[in-house]
Amino acid sequence: MTTDPEKFDLCILGAGPGGYAGAIRAIDAGRKVCLVEGDEIGGTGVKWGALASKTMWELAKDYTIASKTDRGYHCRDLKVDYQAVRDTVVTAVKEKQYQMLSQLETFAHGRWQGPGAVVYLRGWGSFRDAHHVEVALAGGGQRVVAADHFLICTGSKPRPFPHIAVDQTRIFDSDGILRLQRFPRRLMIIGAGVTGCEYATIFANFGQTQVFLADHQERVIPYEDEDVSEYVSHNLEMRGVKIFHSTQLREILQKPDHLEVVLDFADGHATVVEVDAVLVSIGRDPNIRHLNLAAAGIFPDKAGYLDCDSDGRVREHIYAAGDVTHRPALVNMAVMESRHAVKHMFRLPTQALTFPNMSTVMFFYPAVAAVGLHEKECRRRQIPYRVATYSNALLPRAIAMRASSGFVKIIVRDDESQRILGMRAAGPQVSSTIMSIALLIDQEKNALNVLEAMFPHPTMSESIQECLRLLLNKSIYKPEAFPDLLSIRRWSPDEGFVA
Repeated sequence: MTTDPEKFDLCILGAGPGGYAGAIRAIDAGRKVCLVEGDEIGGTGVKWGALASKTMWELAKDYTIASKTDRGYHCRDLKVDYQAVRDTVVTAVKEKQYQMLSQLETFAHGRWQGPGAVVYLRGWGSFRDAHHVEVALAGGGQRVVAADHFLICTGSKPRPFPHIAVDQTRIFDSDGILRLQRFPRRLMIIGAGVTGCEYATIFANFGQTQVFLADHQERVIPYEDEDVSEYVSHNLEMRGVKIFHSTQLREILQKPDHLEVVLDFADGHATVVEVDAVLVSIGRDPNIRHLNLAAAGIFPDKAGYLDCDSDGRVREHIYAAGDVTHRPALVNMAVMESRHAVKHMFRLPTQALTFPNMSTVMFFYPAVAAVGLHEKECRRRQIPYRVATYSNALLPRAIAMRASSGFVKIIVRDDESQRILGMRAAGPQVSSTIMSIALLIDQEKNALNVLEAMFPHPTMSESIQECLRLLLNKSIYKPEAFPDLLSIRRWSPDEGFVA
């Protein structure tokens, strides 16, 4: 039954990380908020994406460390059960979901006595016009919501592969991989982007599955420098992953007890691989089809995204944040966008939303982190640079951890400024160390500025210190003594690479 519209200051469509953050920020501003979610609270960022996959990654990492025999101990009869792993992941997901729900209940309209409040509606919202949303409630019936402002945070969904049906039984996408009932003996992953490589890492680390990884590009993580891509490939192959480059998926033939994956290669030959399960991971598309955006005068571009201005505004009072926009589909990006959009719509103090040096972490084994420019981008912009690579094999903390595979690679401008331009790092704790360089890049610091500080010992952060010292020819260890572990190069637009 449709009821008369209830008026809100803000209606948010989607209760993933972005929508949730926007709702709480609006409550902080004393506004009355309606938060609409058709599926589970937390969205992809919690249930199917970042939190779930990283929980699984942590478990796989712990398992492979426990399996090692080079640390003075040996775990006998070490076993792993997929259902138990899945239950642990679900427990982690629910822990975060109930934290989010508990806060919504605390600030629920009619209960919270302070300024601002939220009404959380479980259901699918669609625009009736530019000022009203109709919500098909999960429990049945409808509710019409009127609001002064709207924020679209409905996220994304896995991109389908043409003519390949994902049944979430034997052929999965990243939203359905937890429906596996057991570790597959053989798993084919289609797509060697970050998500595909992360799941290849996870299943390889558990040691129960032969993993195949297929992609149309010539190398994995192709947007990074070749040394980073090669490092990721090498570590995957060391874990037993078979990588197929420059190939296209033609079809998947379903047999009673297995699947036959047919791959076509750029040189004209084809290969058939027998597997038990397939994970299709070829990107994600905006999840906006059900919103009836035309009724609000909004039309996505050809790729299905919403065009926003720098403040996230799609049209006068309607904003968007997260995966529905053209910015990178990351949880932290969605949160920052939605927080800024709320501050802008309610004219709260804010600064321009810019991400010049956004840091990212790729959860491989070891993990890889990135911030700022890489060498390819420096060359494209014709920026003269120096780059040094310092291996973790020389770092006391990494040696102590028995985890010396990895490196730090720092790029500085090759002029008097010596400004730090970018960093790539692999190994333990890179998710923490990368942020220090991100802040330094934002502050336009140079190598000498950083070396004025004393780094704690023994820590992984010392690799940053030694890498910068290497750039200035002040490192304790020299490339002449360790040519396989240390390197330094220069490039200029006029001369190219300089010896």
